Formats: sequence, C-alpha cells, structure tokens
Amino acid sequence: MGTPQHRFADRREAGRMLGEELRPYARRPDLLVLALPRGGVPVAREVARTLDAPLDVLVVRKLGVPGHEEVAMGAIASGGGRVLNRDTIQHLGIPISLVEEATAFERRELERRERVYRGVRPAPEVRGRTVIVVDDGLATGATMLAAVGALREEGPASIVVAVPVGSVEACAVVRRAADDCVCVLTPDPLGAVGLWYVNFTQTTDEEVHALLADAASERSTREARARLEPYPH
Repeated sequence: MGTPQHRFADRREAGRMLGEELRPYARRPDLLVLALPRGGVPVAREVARTLDAPLDVLVVRKLGVPGHEEVAMGAIASGGGRVLNRDTIQHLGIPISLVEEATAFERRELERRERVYRGVRPAPEVRGRTVIVVDDGLATGATMLAAVGALREEGPASIVVAVPVGSVEACAVVRRAADDCVCVLTPDPLGAVGLWYVNFTQTTDEEVHALLADAASERSTREARARLEPYPH
C-alpha cells in the first residue's frame, strides 16, 4: 500500500474534522466527551471544543487470562464498569477468585493512570448522559469494544463512538455495539492507523494531563462568563 492521498496533518486536525462530523450533538446539556488515552486525547480535545462539551478520559484495562495475559477474559474502564467474557472464563475453567484478583490488580493500575491524567479532579458522572468516546483510529476495534462494554455498565443514555479513521470491518463491528459510530475515513484496506496521519508521534502522559487541564480551565472560564452575561430582555 502506498502513501494515502488523504491524510490528517496530525491528531488535532483530525479532531477538528471529526468535530464537524459530530455537529448534530453540539451543545446538548447531557453531552460528555471521553477520550481513550493516550492518542485519543488530542483528537477528543478538538471534538470537545467544537461541540462545547466537557472532556475527560476513559481508561480501559484488559483482564488477561492468568498465564496467558494476551488473551482477554474481560475488561474494566473508568467509572467502575466491568465486562467479562463469560464464554472464555467458562471454557478455560477460570475460578472466579482469579477473575476478581485480576480485576483488583488492573483496577489499581487504572486508578494510578487516572491520577496521572486527571490529577485531583473527580471522575465525571456518565449515568443518563450522551457519551462520545473518541480514539485516534480503529484497527481491530478490540479496545473500543471493551471500552463500550464496560461503559455500558455505568448506565449512559447513549454511547457514540467517534474516530477520524477506521477499517471498514472495525467500524461495522463497533457500530453494532454502540448507539452510533462516526468514522470520517474508512479506507479499504486500512493498513495501519498511523499511515493516515502526516504526524503520528506518540502522545505522552504529560501531554494528556496538560490537554485535560486546559480543557477544564477553558470550560470553567466559559461557564463563568456565561453566568456574568446579562439575561436577554
């Protein structure tokens, strides 16, 4: 596969284009944008700005089968949601005690990462809200499926998956799991997600923290100005 003709300059440009595709959701009072760190955060920062929505992260941790951690028996996500692959657990005869042990271990790592990204800010409430989950691309869609499954346990009103680029197959699979799925580009074949960006350098933990802090500060300032504006006559 040669160099794609249509590429995003970087994740921020991709986020601006994705935000335009998501305009129908703009300014909804129940809207929340959640990014999959790390690469999804710069994309989601622009989406949240375009839609005038709060931004936070959805950290996802796979629950690996003991001794074969590359095989997933479930996943957990920010907010406490957990989804289990009960067929895998039953087929392999994994004791529930090991499932709980793996959950506790990954929960500690998830909480550590959330502290790095969010600092002292509390996790957002998702119950009853329209949640847009953003990443920088979908290759297989496995991580996003885990995110959607675990997030569903938290009771949002609807889940919208949004990515700048994704394979035809992954977008189709995720679309069935979510309430809506927006993929700006669905090249066939996809190749690798990074091929569709001119600049696809790795996003650091420090950048994630800074982007989230900036988004929170900008939104706080905007809300303060709105409260000071005189009511229309």
